[in-house]
Amino acid sequence: MAPPSRVLLLAALFLAASTMATAQKAKAKPAPAAADGPGAAAADAGPPTNVTSVLEKSGKYGTFLRLLHETRVDTQLNSQLYDSYNGLTILAPTDAAFEDLPSGTMNGLSSQDQIQMMLYCVLPRFYSLSMLGTLNGKVSTQASGSDGPYEYKIKPSGSNVNVSTGVKGNNMLLSTIVSKEFPLAVYSVDKVPLPYALFGPQPPTPAPAPAPAPSKSKSKKKKKVIADPPESDSDDSTASDTKSAAAARVSASRWVAAAALAVLGAAGGVLL
Repeated sequence: MAPPSRVLLLAALFLAASTMATAQKAKAKPAPAAADGPGAAAADAGPPTNVTSVLEKSGKYGTFLRLLHETRVDTQLNSQLYDSYNGLTILAPTDAAFEDLPSGTMNGLSSQDQIQMMLYCVLPRFYSLSMLGTLNGKVSTQASGSDGPYEYKIKPSGSNVNVSTGVKGNNMLLSTIVSKEFPLAVYSVDKVPLPYALFGPQPPTPAPAPAPAPSKSKSKKKKKVIADPPESDSDDSTASDTKSAAAARVSASRWVAAAALAVLGAAGGVLL
């Protein structure tokens, strides 16, 4: 039989070994993350997800990807995923959704309006489906700003979420999840979200103001009399010379007439 001191020593060693093993197991086991908390997910998340790579996996979002690239919105979103702690949520319209649009819808928009269309598909933070189900009201998008509200009206609909743009018939159910890992949530939608600011009823263009009627009390305009230009010095000298020549001719004519009368008178005296 072992001495009591040796038994106590062995028991102490066994207890210490058991405590160390339990501590190592607890350290190796990851702590459970909150189901919908983006902050808890961010602690264990790897590098932010690339928007393009997530959408390319499905193969149903070719038109949406092309528009994101042409408007440079994809670059902006990927940059935000790296720099933001809030994450992003994207409503991704399928190729079939774009095909259902009236012909020329996208071509009829300016470049700036197309950018707003793409930003309208993005919510400026991460929302799981259950988080969206707790919302009941207006939610801002990446396009919200001074040019218009660019909001959605979101409300729960059973186990799904209903999203409405305010444009007649343009509402969607969010049920198909493309990505649900923080920092990027992506939901497939079967309609292209149409901002009310661009596709809602537009105010009528005001008619041009009528031209003012002429006033009857106004007097008739007088014709403008244009004065003859002043005669030059050369004209005056010419006129003076002409008058002198005419006076000389008159004087000569009178002398000739007087001489003729004198001759006739003399001849008459002789005849008498």
